[in-house]
Amino acid sequence: MDIRIRQAEPAEYAALGEMTARAYLEDGLLDYGEGDEYLPVLKDVAGRAAAAEVLVAVEGDRLLGGVTFVPGPGPVADIARPGETEIRALAVAREARGRGAGEALVRSCVDRARAMEGRTAVVLSTQRAMHAAHRLYERLGFVRTPERDWNPVPHLDDITLLTYKLTL
Repeated sequence: MDIRIRQAEPAEYAALGEMTARAYLEDGLLDYGEGDEYLPVLKDVAGRAAAAEVLVAVEGDRLLGGVTFVPGPGPVADIARPGETEIRALAVAREARGRGAGEALVRSCVDRARAMEGRTAVVLSTQRAMHAAHRLYERLGFVRTPERDWNPVPHLDDITLLTYKLTL
């Protein structure tokens, strides 16, 4: 079967939120595990969908992963500046990794950005430990932008997020 990218349906929001949270937890990316304050944000697909486009990778009726495509600065953007789009909450179910779902989701976001008038770049933030994601972004032409690295939890010094940019 082929992996297909499409807009998430409201009936899938809960499953996608759980899958996204599980991916972060299984990869050890949340400092406080089940008690991490970012966990509800990861699970809130409906909240992201209200202000951005949530895409899913599916194979038949099986949900493989998802991503949030943010069209520009706004309520769900972390670092997007005018003219930039942003990728957020990319996650692929552990059992579906290595099959191209993550790459297909990122490519779909890039294609959407290119189709939008006046967009000059796609930006994203990532954790230091997300090495497979870094390799994917770099393979697709994203470059590190260390001058834009940032800390979402200023009272914790060790949570600096790395940033990447793809110039369109």
